[in-house]
Amino acid sequence: MQDRIIAPTLIAIDHIDFTAPKTHRLSNSVNLYHMNSVPNETSRFDLYFDAGKCKGAIGIAGFVNGLLFSGTEVKSSIEISNEINALGGFLETGISVENAVVSIYCLRENLVSIFKVVIDAIQNASFDEKEVKEFLSDRKQNMMVSMEKVGYLAQREFQQKLFASNESYSKTVNLSDFESVSQTALKEFHAQHYLKGLLKIAVVGNLPDKDIGFIKEKTRSLLTEKSHCFDGNLENKNGSSHINKEGALQCALRIGRILFNKKHEDYLDFLILNTILGDYFGSRLMTNIREEKGYTYGVGTMIAELHQTGYFLIATEVGKKVKDDTINEIKYELNRLQNEKVKQDELQLVKNYMLGQLLKSADGPYSMTDLFLSAEMHGKDLEFYNEALVSIQKITAERIQELALKYLNWDDMTIVSAG
Repeated sequence: MQDRIIAPTLIAIDHIDFTAPKTHRLSNSVNLYHMNSVPNETSRFDLYFDAGKCKGAIGIAGFVNGLLFSGTEVKSSIEISNEINALGGFLETGISVENAVVSIYCLRENLVSIFKVVIDAIQNASFDEKEVKEFLSDRKQNMMVSMEKVGYLAQREFQQKLFASNESYSKTVNLSDFESVSQTALKEFHAQHYLKGLLKIAVVGNLPDKDIGFIKEKTRSLLTEKSHCFDGNLENKNGSSHINKEGALQCALRIGRILFNKKHEDYLDFLILNTILGDYFGSRLMTNIREEKGYTYGVGTMIAELHQTGYFLIATEVGKKVKDDTINEIKYELNRLQNEKVKQDELQLVKNYMLGQLLKSADGPYSMTDLFLSAEMHGKDLEFYNEALVSIQKITAERIQELALKYLNWDDMTIVSAG
């Protein structure tokens, strides 16, 4: 019988055995990635398009993404939705600054049937005038509601200041933009960025070769014919700005700067610094601003990645009366990381947490595919995460202080508040 008084032996994690998806070359610049090591009947496919918000006129990318399944000449949006639902499929569409993604979750036996419906809807989207009018009216109403929320206002302003050096990345939709949308503009964007804009396909599921062959054949005409390029020379506008929202009880804060992505030599070590500062529940910002001061329910930090660069972000919402105090406490925690070395017990705690999170994130074929896609975006493979293991285990307090001095200078930050 196990003696429960004696703690189990701790075993250091020094390597994770990853399973990489199989790569199918579709063209010089487009690949299909297939993860077939799935021990059940589920499946997923993702279609990545060169149709992010930085493309086209203001708002057009988001409008087209939202109307992608609004109907064809022979099927209504309801009919398309009913076909997918009848086959047990769950459809998601998403859009970021640089890409748009269409995802379907379903049983593997229905994947080909659903794929036919999805591709037909994308290829033959008609942008019916009635559908477009209803969609724009709905989106405009949603935006009017969002404009009353301090978090939304702060994020809009932060995006404009963060990407101040590039109009394509900094542009945000205004209510007036809903009035000037034409069918012609929607169709032209669709033709350029969807009908000839497929960048990547990811498939998860224990599918036979003939099903993968079918997907390759059905998407051949959609593949992008040009090398996609993204801006890597973005610069944020530092300094503070405030949006006054009459009657607001809360104040939203967004603080950050342009930084880097996985390609950068300091990325892995900065992840550890980021975790200490604000990327887990016991972080310094949570301890200070939530637990000790009671200013907020939650505060967090993150590193968001773009194709050629990335940015660092601190986000929270606090009582309007403690806005300035909260900003001062955030500044204090940045300065503390620059002026004081992290204690070994805190550093070890964060190391253990990050090692556990990395193991958790590699649990199962879906999670492993997501890890692969995140690395592949920057020209890396799954061994990148074993490099992360080494980085976590070897990091020192001196190295963390060095990175804080290099990247967490208050004068380099964009500081936005709304409330």
